[in-house]
Amino acid sequence: MESIAPPSKGSIANLSPDVLETPPLSLGQLTWRRFRRHKMANFGAIMLILLVLYAFGGAFVFSEAYANKTETGARLQAPSREHPFGTDTVGRDILARTIYGGQISILIGLTAMLVELVIGVTVGAISGFFGGLIDSLLMRITEAVIVIPQIFLLLVMAKYFAASIPNITILGRTFSGSVVVIILVIGVTTWPYLARIVRSQFLSIKENDFILAARATGTSTTEIIFRHILPNSIAPIIVSGTLSVASAITLEAYISFLGLGVRPPTATWGNMLEGAYNYIETAWWLWFFPGALIALIVLSINFVGDGLRDALDPHSRAI
Repeated sequence: MESIAPPSKGSIANLSPDVLETPPLSLGQLTWRRFRRHKMANFGAIMLILLVLYAFGGAFVFSEAYANKTETGARLQAPSREHPFGTDTVGRDILARTIYGGQISILIGLTAMLVELVIGVTVGAISGFFGGLIDSLLMRITEAVIVIPQIFLLLVMAKYFAASIPNITILGRTFSGSVVVIILVIGVTTWPYLARIVRSQFLSIKENDFILAARATGTSTTEIIFRHILPNSIAPIIVSGTLSVASAITLEAYISFLGLGVRPPTATWGNMLEGAYNYIETAWWLWFFPGALIALIVLSINFVGDGLRDALDPHSRAI
């Protein structure tokens, strides 16, 4: 019978000490390494950082008063050295307005996502952990919310409630009341999808041995949910939350384009498109720059979301 020769001393000696002593990578390091290997996610992350710097860093160059300043004598001017993005129908500088409009669009996306996370994670966790009658009741409510047409509800709420909410001033910035309505409606109508994801995670994880062991040792329900199950469900929550930011920005652009979104004086990339459809051929810069920024940020967020989904996938350990 043929024996297998042990590895020679020379082959072991040729290995670098760093290779022999390198500790195993943690889950976070593995996730970061897989994310870096995703080229489109890297592109999306870089583009997203640049867009955020453009929107919030530009405020140090242009004031909000300048962005809202009207000059009818300079209306509908094509891009030039003085106005790199041109001017709109009342002579306002489009470059400055895209900066301040970008701040509101991004903030709407982020705050609507937070509303979605709070409601969706809470409902999904309670439903999946306790099950039974509570699960049935919460899932029927979830299904009822899903069937509500989101854009229709946004249009109705924006039309009848936005005008009744006064303008809000925060840190020297003036926001129209419609911003609050849009954030709440988007957050309240998008949480069911996340709730169902979280529920499925809880239903699966709560049957694992380490959860049963925690129950047997007398661990409280709150500690089991927040210290054991929720951290193991964080990957799909992060991915869903990331993609919901892009969805919220797009929805705001939809209803603002229809004239029922964020009201002046607050600018967003969406309501900048509202008055541009009459000048599609004669003043292309009115729709091109805000439209391009919306497309870039939505694509960037989607690329980052795809990269996070692959990097956080527990079944993929390729590095």
